[in-house]
Amino acid sequence: MTNNPEKKQERLLSLDTLRGFDMLWIAGGEYLIVTLAALTGWPFLQWAAGQMNHVEWEGFRFYDMIFPLFLFIAGVSMPFSILKRQKRGESMRSIYLHLVKRLILLILLGLIYNGILRLDFEKQRYSSVLARIGIAWFLAAVIVLNTSVRGQVVWFIGILLGYFAIMKLIPVPGFGAGVLTPEGNLAAFIDQKLLPGRLCCYTYGDNEGLLSHIPAICTALLGTFAGHLLISHDGRLTGLRKGLILLLAGIAALALGKLWSLSFPIIKNLWTSSFVLYAGGWSLILLALFYLVIDVWGFKKWTLPFVVIGLNSITIYMLNSGIINFEEMGGYFFGGLANQFSELAQPVILAAGAVICMWTFLYLLYRNKIFLKV
Repeated sequence: MTNNPEKKQERLLSLDTLRGFDMLWIAGGEYLIVTLAALTGWPFLQWAAGQMNHVEWEGFRFYDMIFPLFLFIAGVSMPFSILKRQKRGESMRSIYLHLVKRLILLILLGLIYNGILRLDFEKQRYSSVLARIGIAWFLAAVIVLNTSVRGQVVWFIGILLGYFAIMKLIPVPGFGAGVLTPEGNLAAFIDQKLLPGRLCCYTYGDNEGLLSHIPAICTALLGTFAGHLLISHDGRLTGLRKGLILLLAGIAALALGKLWSLSFPIIKNLWTSSFVLYAGGWSLILLALFYLVIDVWGFKKWTLPFVVIGLNSITIYMLNSGIINFEEMGGYFFGGLANQFSELAQPVILAAGAVICMWTFLYLLYRNKIFLKV
């Protein structure tokens, strides 16, 4: 066991593992849980299956954390990447060029995910998960590069309070101020007026509108604060202390988010300030647990299945857009086996087969050191 594991390795194994854990659920893991719950009827699996879908509007389930957790992890990585470029003596011009290239690439990949190659521009959706990650991460990186940690905290608080004020005080024609229904909120109104193609995000249950990019910056910044802590070489901050600080910070963020939700509800589609804190609290807690178990206490043998996914997270996300249909592949390789079981058990075998096919594909990339990085 080591007290300061980050001194021995630039890349935290816990971070890659957590990223893989996060991506597993949108790469077939959620359907596997749902089918297992239907097969067994076990109370815990029934509860877990209920967590494998988004709330319609207000509230929070496990599945609502996948998107903000990925953005949070991107923020954690920032001190390990962007600030190290700065310390190596790279010019600000070079660093900003890297940031802009990453932003453009993520926006382009988001457009491809949404089907722009079909060339059906009337139905094209221009907002995307990857664009949200790219924009929020880019703006957070600009803040990090130009301010101290104290300044970043000021930005974090200011953005959350500013977004709260905007959403509560600016009136929407026909509804008034502070209405946070799907039809009456300010973010939906702005999207209806400005977004081309499929105009209103909230009609389609998405959460990638224009105005909500602003608080998403804070999700990335919250990850950056964790990254600052993890990369610190302060001798007083042992690995155990860092993990405990992350854990306590996560509990505090959960409490603050829940308290704020009394006046500014937890709504993922609006990325409300309370949602930033609440989802960020769970993200901090998960990071703390993964960091303590893997990098501090050294239990690493179980991490490979998640690391294989985590190191190619963008790859598996893009492939799930329809480039490769792992469900059909699972049916091809495991359909015969599934037919040997009851109708209730067959979906479980097919869901597991799809996950196995997905993971095997990523493992082949992993073994050949092929990674899609942006």
